[in-house]
Amino acid sequence: MFTRIFDHYLSKVDCCPWVGHAYGLPAVKAPKKARPPFLYSPAERRRRDASPWTMVQGVLAPIQFLVFLVSLGLVLHYLLSGHGLEAATLSILVKTACLITIMVTGAIWENEVFGQYLFAPAFFWEDVFSFLVIALHSLYVVVLITHAAGPRTQMLLALAAYASYVINASQFLMKLRAARLEQVARPAGIAG
Repeated sequence: MFTRIFDHYLSKVDCCPWVGHAYGLPAVKAPKKARPPFLYSPAERRRRDASPWTMVQGVLAPIQFLVFLVSLGLVLHYLLSGHGLEAATLSILVKTACLITIMVTGAIWENEVFGQYLFAPAFFWEDVFSFLVIALHSLYVVVLITHAAGPRTQMLLALAAYASYVINASQFLMKLRAARLEQVARPAGIAG
């Protein structure tokens, strides 16, 4: 049910209707970019479906999202009320641990499916942005340990890390949607 709702809303922003029009210049139809034929080759799809890490990712992603939602609530509660610093801090550390876990297992999955631990062409930009997400979460931990900033600044840094996480999670959801649409467009028996 959730994926159908997500697909419905995501399909509304899949592409930009304004092609080549900027600053009052006449609209020029942009040439269509060649779309990569498919996200997964038939062999990669078989490896993806056979890998136990696919299930691990499928379980860890929603757990991480739930941890994110709880932590976001605790961080916002602290920022608005000034109470609950310990709970907010602990929740951010748990969220960071979840992030690291899903990144490590995701790299293992990527190696099993694509033959390289990171930056496989199909997930290149998602991996690049994931490093920003990890950097911001790690910066929070460093600031927390070194007391380089006060609690309010730490919580604002956590919010920046969370904003980057939401963008990165959206990238992966769009890739999941693309894989689902690809599966419909190309049945398993048809070679790519």
